[in-house]
Amino acid sequence: MSSEPKISPLADLVNYQDKSVVSKTLIKKETGTVTLFAFDEGQELSEHTAPFDALVFVLDGEVEIMISGSPYILKKGEMIILPVNEPHSLKAIKKFKMMLTMIRS
Repeated sequence: MSSEPKISPLADLVNYQDKSVVSKTLIKKETGTVTLFAFDEGQELSEHTAPFDALVFVLDGEVEIMISGSPYILKKGEMIILPVNEPHSLKAIKKFKMMLTMIRS
């Protein structure tokens, strides 16, 4: 039996922590995931690749995302697709929150 639908302010579902990256998985299925992240200013994810396309939607703040060596600055309300197998990294210019959606099929 599935749980009752609930309306929630998305950005409020994950909180900032000093000098940390916090994540909260909202959906985890074989076909994909939806995860929220909160990055304190200056925190980053080092360069890596993913075997699937990923959509990043910025909920708050500002981030620099490098994709195959090219920088992209995103702010609240903006999104970008991280292409499959392309190296990418993220660095919080200011505290920022994002929703990461990965589709595996």
